[in-house]
Amino acid sequence: MIKRKLVGIVAGVAAISLLATACTSDDNKSGDKPSSSSSGDAAKATRSDKVLVVGMPNGQQKANQNPLATGSASLSQGYAFAVYESLMQINELKPTDPPTPWLAQSVEWNEDSTVATITPRAGVKWSDGQDFTAEDIAFSIQLRKDHKELNTDFPDQYKSIETDGKTVTVTFTTGEYVNRDKLLKLLIVPKHLWEGQDPVKWTDDEMIGTGPFKLKSFTPQSQVLEPNDTYWGTKPLVGGLRYDAFNDNNGLTTALTTGQAQWGWTFIPNYEKTFIAKDPEHYAQVAGGGFGVDVLFLNNAKGPFKDPALRKALNMVVDRADISVTAGYGVWPQIKSVTGLPQPSGDAFISDAYKGQELSVDVDGAKKVLTDAGYTWDSKGALMDPSGAAVKFTLTDPTGWTDYLDALGIIKEGATKLGAVADVKGAVQDTWFNDIIPNGNFDATLHWTDGGSTPWNMYSNIMDGASYADLGKPATWNFGRYKNDEVTQALASYKAATNDADRQKALDVVQKHFVEDVPGLVIWSRPAVAQYSTVNYTGFPTDKDPYANPQPTGPQAALILSKLVPTQD
Repeated sequence: MIKRKLVGIVAGVAAISLLATACTSDDNKSGDKPSSSSSGDAAKATRSDKVLVVGMPNGQQKANQNPLATGSASLSQGYAFAVYESLMQINELKPTDPPTPWLAQSVEWNEDSTVATITPRAGVKWSDGQDFTAEDIAFSIQLRKDHKELNTDFPDQYKSIETDGKTVTVTFTTGEYVNRDKLLKLLIVPKHLWEGQDPVKWTDDEMIGTGPFKLKSFTPQSQVLEPNDTYWGTKPLVGGLRYDAFNDNNGLTTALTTGQAQWGWTFIPNYEKTFIAKDPEHYAQVAGGGFGVDVLFLNNAKGPFKDPALRKALNMVVDRADISVTAGYGVWPQIKSVTGLPQPSGDAFISDAYKGQELSVDVDGAKKVLTDAGYTWDSKGALMDPSGAAVKFTLTDPTGWTDYLDALGIIKEGATKLGAVADVKGAVQDTWFNDIIPNGNFDATLHWTDGGSTPWNMYSNIMDGASYADLGKPATWNFGRYKNDEVTQALASYKAATNDADRQKALDVVQKHFVEDVPGLVIWSRPAVAQYSTVNYTGFPTDKDPYANPQPTGPQAALILSKLVPTQD
């Protein structure tokens, strides 16, 4: 799989920095220091004429450049983030680092995280020459408030967005302690072009942004960008960008291995032998930690997984160690805690009730759970539900996402041990993104969660009633349609709390229901992974210098592109 995100960002990932969460008026300010985007190497170099090819395994794209619309080509391929920019730069690999000012010179929060005051950077222009102002920021946030389809991060929390021409004040209906960085990562669009358009349906063909690159041409297979010579920040030394669309992980792996693509992110089985060994001097794969995980979302609203007993039993027969080694080739670390938290990131957040409790394969125990709930087996060993019907379900994910599909195959093996009939079925990516996942048209499907520096995003993405949508209506998270008022309240309390004790008290409630109700199965943790080649350009994030999430499909792309310098021959 690849997080081809942005179903929640893309696939928006929240990382909470110390600077952005402190309570004094000074510490509530997300810096007014200069951008860290310039480097000594970049200052000495000149622009190369070599094109940097970015690859993504999401198949051919439709002509939709809208950087706010889930599933658009610009988001799926990632080039939206070279054209449009965010308020701040967040280092998701080191979430306690302070945010770096970007389009916003500063963002100040009040003590309970209900009000953010944004001061825009002066001297920035859109690529058509118009001035960037506070009005653009206010307008861009208002678009999210007015259009639920564009608002995956704060679905019901915007209360008001106001500007006095110099600053923008965003007021939320609840405390947004855990979501501060989601605001900082929002892409900003020009009011003078978007005003009067339908922001959900508009394809934004010209892509007028503030970023370091401009769209030059589009085809379903390839999108070409050229440098924005009027860019306000460090002028890019990359002579041009091309985003190539590959049909699946294998296609992109081949492109990266042969040098056809020089930057991307995909799952590469046995990556050291398959990829790195082809050119160890120039090829690299980097990964970072955090709280991002992959979850087998189980449909709690219909079908066999409406019954928590079956959810619990399946959880007890899934061999996560095998999945990590066989399907994930050790790239995606195994989840061991019954709370679903990745470790060691989650150790400090595990409730006392569950410390030391680990997941294990227990077929006999799972069968007892089913027997106690009224399940039986026929003469051939087929599992029958309490009504006497055979237990059947489908495990689905997009065709070509090999790690996900291999993981589903192992989950199927576990289900077979219970006597259930499970089928693994590939899906067309567009259908999965736009229908299967949001509308709940599945029995079970693997999908990622947001990361962050607390577990709130992970649990909220799986369990939060604030994201609940009836079947057939699009959901932004909680794709399994889990519904529990106590959990929803606890998640809200965690988000609004102003001290660690109250947050842990709320988290204890959430973890209790996660373990007992099994709304979904956390399969493995998912650090941010990317592959790149330094044949033409250096300056990418490395294990020794993890200055940003290394993937090209996020706001950090503008920062990374500002740091790339031509390789000296």
